[in-house]
Amino acid sequence: MSRVRSIWRILAVLLALAVVAAACGSDEGGADASDSSSAAGSTEPVTLRLGYFANITHAAALVGVGNGIFEEALADNVTLETSTFNAGPAEIEALLGDALDIGYIGPNPALNAYVQSDGEAVRIIAGATSGGAYLIVNPSISTAADLEGKTLATPQLGNTQDVALRSWLKEEGLSSDTSGGGDVSIVPQENSQTLDAFKAGDIDGAWVPEPWATRLIQEGGGKVLVDEKTLWPDGEYATTEIIVRTAFLEEHPDVVQQFLEGHLEATDFLSTNPTESKTVVNDQINAITGKKLSDQVINTAWDNLTFTVDPLAATVETSAEDAAAVGVSKPVEDIAGLFDVKILNDVLVAAGKEKVEAL
Repeated sequence: MSRVRSIWRILAVLLALAVVAAACGSDEGGADASDSSSAAGSTEPVTLRLGYFANITHAAALVGVGNGIFEEALADNVTLETSTFNAGPAEIEALLGDALDIGYIGPNPALNAYVQSDGEAVRIIAGATSGGAYLIVNPSISTAADLEGKTLATPQLGNTQDVALRSWLKEEGLSSDTSGGGDVSIVPQENSQTLDAFKAGDIDGAWVPEPWATRLIQEGGGKVLVDEKTLWPDGEYATTEIIVRTAFLEEHPDVVQQFLEGHLEATDFLSTNPTESKTVVNDQINAITGKKLSDQVINTAWDNLTFTVDPLAATVETSAEDAAAVGVSKPVEDIAGLFDVKILNDVLVAAGKEKVEAL
């Protein structure tokens, strides 16, 4: 009998503890306390592997690293490791291969990674840059019709500018295909090669982002045929986004929050200190590539860009539809799942700024 009573006493104690726990959980502040504990994060060592390009469209990354803003924003237990890339595919490969955690990248490569992983592997958590893409052509070309039989370049098949060019050509009644055929031949190649090819007369123009558009004009003698902002409502469209591995976001939301706090600070710095920002960005480009942009190039290109944390999700959705329509990507049924701006909005509210909208 004593053994039976002992068992019942243990059960009674366990039941009482369960009731207390349930009461605490149902308290109005209980969920907030749990969230706060999660946001505080673990004190275990964490390595944040960040990727970006040596390009002014990734200026927030260059300033964040160059001015030590990211290092300062991250907790003492977080170590920042950086890698630079020349093109989106290599950065996406690193993200999907678990060799990178967060990256600055164009919206279409981010979309491609999302599609490639069946919507599982990556999320866009913020924007970085809007605008700054142009179709620069030989001065002899004045209209879309003049492009028939001509050769144009883009940075990469299926990248953001490539989709924009193919979509615009289609609207103008000109065909193109992914193998370089059609009314207009499109040659995907690195931007530095595009500049050399344009100067040599091997191509007739290119749809490129800054600072390459400005360089094609100033160094190659080209002219603007299309300013992409004229094709978008309010002239706004996503040029650079911040993408994160979904697994890293789920495992380390506190680190993602710290990083986004740094990203917001870097973005504000770009807006409030343009002269110093240009110097920092150019110094970082020089450190990575061994060559600075000329003052004339960086000053002109800078004014064509808008630095913003808003991912401009609606424009990415349109670009996804365009990519499918011109045959460089599969249709995306649920692009809304690509965006997760909850942490960004928490950071914005804490800073007294307006929230951004996802889809």
